[in-house]
Amino acid sequence: MNNNARLDEQCTTVVAAAGLLLTSTLGDTTYVSMKGYSRAQIIISIADGTTVTGTAVTLKQATAVAGTSEKALAFTRMLANTDYGASKAMTETAVTSNTFTTQTTNSKDSLYIIDLQASDLDVANGFDCFRVDCTGHAATASRGCVVIYNLYGKRYSGSTAAEAIAD
Repeated sequence: MNNNARLDEQCTTVVAAAGLLLTSTLGDTTYVSMKGYSRAQIIISIADGTTVTGTAVTLKQATAVAGTSEKALAFTRMLANTDYGASKAMTETAVTSNTFTTQTTNSKDSLYIIDLQASDLDVANGFDCFRVDCTGHAATASRGCVVIYNLYGKRYSGSTAAEAIAD
C-alpha cells in the first residue's frame, strides 16, 4: 500500500449486506469478482438482540458474479471480537472445516474479519468470484448485521466497485 495515497484510491469497498435484521437468516450476500484485485478483507459486524443462536459463516466461490458453479472456499483463520462494546481487541482464531459460528450471547456486538487472497480461489478452474454465506442465525430483537468487502491490491488502475460486482 502506498502511504502517500488515500485509502479510497487503493481500496474498493463493496457493501455486501447492510442493515439486515437477523430474525431468521442472513443467507446470500453479494458476489464480487477478484479479477482486478489481489486481496479482500471481509468485515462482518453483528449487533445481536435476544434469543441469539449464532450464525454459521462460510465462504463460497463461483466462476461468475451470478453464482455460477458455486462451491465452498477454504479458509483457516479469521479475526474475532465477540464483545466489541467491552474491548476493541481482535483475536486471531483458527477456523475448522471452512466455517465458524458467531457468538451466541444476547445483546452483544461482535466483529469478524477474514482476509482472502485471490490465489485462494480455485483459479485453475476459472473461479474468481466470492461471497459470504451465513445460515442459521436467529435473534428475536436483532439490531442488525453488515457485511463489507474491502478489495485491495488493484491489478489495474481505476478499478471500481461497479467492476467488482460485474464479470
